[in-house]
Amino acid sequence: MSTSARVRADACPGVFATHDAADGPLARVRLPGGAITADQLRALADAADDLGDGALHLTSRGNVQLRGVTRPGLAGRLAAAGLLPSPSHERVRNILASPLSDTAQKLASALDKALCAVPGLAELPGRFLFALDGGRGDVAGEGADVCWRDGAVLLAGDDTGLRVTAEHAVETLLAVAQAFLRTRGTAWRVSELPDTEPLLRGIPGETREPQRFEVNPGLPIGPIGEAIGVAPVFGRLTSAQARAIATAGNAVVTPWRSILVLGPLAADTGLITDPGAPSLGISACIGYPGCAKSLADVRADAARVGRTPRVHFAGCERRCGKPAREHVDVLATEDGYLVDGAFVPVGELTRTLAEKGTQ
Repeated sequence: MSTSARVRADACPGVFATHDAADGPLARVRLPGGAITADQLRALADAADDLGDGALHLTSRGNVQLRGVTRPGLAGRLAAAGLLPSPSHERVRNILASPLSDTAQKLASALDKALCAVPGLAELPGRFLFALDGGRGDVAGEGADVCWRDGAVLLAGDDTGLRVTAEHAVETLLAVAQAFLRTRGTAWRVSELPDTEPLLRGIPGETREPQRFEVNPGLPIGPIGEAIGVAPVFGRLTSAQARAIATAGNAVVTPWRSILVLGPLAADTGLITDPGAPSLGISACIGYPGCAKSLADVRADAARVGRTPRVHFAGCERRCGKPAREHVDVLATEDGYLVDGAFVPVGELTRTLAEKGTQ
């Protein structure tokens, strides 16, 4: 992407700088590594009920959004729950971590603390993304600006050949972020830089021939040892579902709009626990009426579609929330949809997407 498109102010929403959506102010709460305690989850559920629309909306970066926040007091509640450790850094705490890797989760916590301790890093763009992949290849394919993948250092998804141990992962990622700030110009992402070599200058570590890593995105849905992977429909977690998860214990919110619940979950939550559920392959932006730019009620249309290949419904060309991995692109128009660029009437969506799944 040309950096000429990045001259406007960074509009990534946060807690203090909300987004003015059609259904009211939208606040984004960062969850580094996706980790959230039971008490914090209850605090978010209470905030959604008391201040917003009664739900937590999961994002493609493992964060949570509250919509329709028309009443004051959110920042105070989050601070009391430990979800706002540094108001100056709240929009730059964008850290993905492999949900099933203890090493990645511990490093994410350490990275968050170290990030918030460097005042200058509060100037990072709100889109700058860190990732810590324990080796499974799950978050390494999610478009992070800088990723540590079980020793390998990746920039914008590409292996640089640099290898550093877990002991030095946090300092390496912060060094890259600081170098990015010094050299970024008007760029918001590492992928927009004409040359990434300066980002690694002076960082100690072994150098090897870069390799192409396999990616394995997604959290398994269903029982995982003593934990369980679950997914709310379209990433919308009701406050009641959030409290049910909190009753089970702590959790990890993933960038695939799913949740790793670290304890026994009640059976009647309405959350998807079947890995064969048709709706697992479908994601969608908020659509109309929540977004004034949307040309359709994409979630209602997506809900009528049966089993499909991996699909993302978008209400406008911004394609908010689209997955980083390969998917069928379903884009709303004023009188139907474009499915991978070809026009399809609403009534033909189910058949067309079913055919996509057999190709």
